[in-house]
Amino acid sequence: MNLTLRVWRQSGPSDKGRMVTYKVEDVSPDMSFLEMLDVLNEKLILEGDDPIAFDHDCREGICGMCGMVINGVAHGEQRATTTCQLHMRHFEDGAEITIEPWRAAPFPVVKDLVVDRSAFDRIIQAGGFVSVPAGSAPDAHSVPVRKEDADSAFDAATCIGCGACVAACPNGSASLFTAAKITHLSLLPQGQPERLSRAKAMVDQMDAEGFGGCTNTGECTAVCPKGIPLDTIAQMNSDYLKANAK
Repeated sequence: MNLTLRVWRQSGPSDKGRMVTYKVEDVSPDMSFLEMLDVLNEKLILEGDDPIAFDHDCREGICGMCGMVINGVAHGEQRATTTCQLHMRHFEDGAEITIEPWRAAPFPVVKDLVVDRSAFDRIIQAGGFVSVPAGSAPDAHSVPVRKEDADSAFDAATCIGCGACVAACPNGSASLFTAAKITHLSLLPQGQPERLSRAKAMVDQMDAEGFGGCTNTGECTAVCPKGIPLDTIAQMNSDYLKANAK
């Protein structure tokens, strides 16, 4: 496959960025998207140019490090797929592909396609944990949990914190991420003592970071590689309202 890439290049947070066009030849359809970028970077290095900076780690779709807007869609047009799991067979030979970083004020560009997502860390630090003494691991089934609650908690816990929800949201909202981190704890017995205080602390921190408000557009769940459902936001809002009513 021969491709034309239009890639966002930006030397640093305070520098002015621009789109740069590159030609990539002999791309195997079995390559992942990141492997294709590796091939381009090897070519750039041999030519004495600065390679394209992009985040990556596990390349197995579970760490949440990779993330870029591909042809206007966070992680690309394949549903429930991270950038590292996107393969080149989903593109046509001769295609022109536009690659940009996440676009949101709380995610400032560090370099090229790399953004600073430490705002997510601060939201987690605000309350995304269970601080009550839990003791040693209990015996299996010693604490009854409804299957519906266990299933919903597991669905929310699959969030990998990639930030695609923020990149896709027209408001730059982090509600889906924050809701997932709140809900996977609030549905289980261990998370009940701090359920309302957790919701209030994390939502307040989300707002303090400069993320926009949720208007139920649904773009977040459409691009989420783990398919986090939109009703987690409703659960978060319910807990937040209860916390503020106390």
